[in-house]
Amino acid sequence: MKQAHQPAWTRLATSLAAAALVGSLTAGCAPLLVGAAVVGGGMSLTDRRTSGAQLEDQSIEFKAAARVRELATLGRVNVTSYNRTVLISGEVPGSREKTAVERAVATVENVKLVVNELEVTDNAALSQRSSDTVLATKVKATLIDARDLQANAFKVVTERGIVYLMGRVTEREAKRSVDLTRSIPGVEKVVPVFETLSEAELSSMNPGGAQPAPVAVPTPAPAPPSPGTVGEPAPPREPMRVPVPGVPVAPTSAAPRS
Repeated sequence: MKQAHQPAWTRLATSLAAAALVGSLTAGCAPLLVGAAVVGGGMSLTDRRTSGAQLEDQSIEFKAAARVRELATLGRVNVTSYNRTVLISGEVPGSREKTAVERAVATVENVKLVVNELEVTDNAALSQRSSDTVLATKVKATLIDARDLQANAFKVVTERGIVYLMGRVTEREAKRSVDLTRSIPGVEKVVPVFETLSEAELSSMNPGGAQPAPVAVPTPAPAPPSPGTVGEPAPPREPMRVPVPGVPVAPTSAAPRS
């Protein structure tokens, strides 16, 4: 039987929801869940990080997740690295666990900055994590639809309706992306975790990129004559003389001007 075609974001949301389900079913075997709704990971040629930085971020996430598991604490922790800035999100049972997780992540090689957004509360339910997955996909789709933004410059992390935006962006792009994300139904709060670039830095990163279309400047119309001003009349033309057979043509002259 031929299956109906599904939009890309629908297939992505279904895959991420399935991953969340598998994680929840195996939670009884391990004291800690690592993972959250993240969109915008993986290697990309249009990423504003160098290829080396992208590989480094993947290594940081792998090593940090391993060290968090070694703590054998309860909770659900997500570690997301972007250009060596590490966001920790999820839930832990107490402030002691929250501090321990941050310390463990900070000791990972090449980590530049740690942003600890762990909540001291119970683990989010499966329904909440599935909702976060769909919401993260909607945010990414909204950034893709915005023609004045480069969607691959952003990484989206969603926890309990809170959207974390990561990336290397200009102040204009940061404000624009936050405003767009806030307009999406279901978003409780937007937390920007950006590395700010100047417009000059962005231009130097993409010197061969498309430039804005030039703005056409209309040519001003000639000014009309001032009221009451009459231009000098043109000199009279000599009347056209058509020769008629048998009729002599006498020379004519224009009437003298008064």
